[in-house]
Amino acid sequence: MSDVINVHDFKTNYSKYLGEAVSGKEILLGKHGKAVAKLVPLQQTKDPRLPGALKGKVWVSDDFDEPMMALWDNAADKK
Repeated sequence: MSDVINVHDFKTNYSKYLGEAVSGKEILLGKHGKAVAKLVPLQQTKDPRLPGALKGKVWVSDDFDEPMMALWDNAADKK
């Protein structure tokens, strides 16, 4: 487990700790010696998200954006 880094020390040495996080180390930030937050590296996705990547894999009904009048009529009748 990592040592707890005081917030003031973290602010002073931000670049150093950010570099450590990028290299895979978890940085615990704390107040009065108690951890209150954790700085961890982001998990990188294998493939970047590309527009159109799901083309042909998703189906949308032709009337998906039509007004749902029957639903509105039923709601009005219940008032």
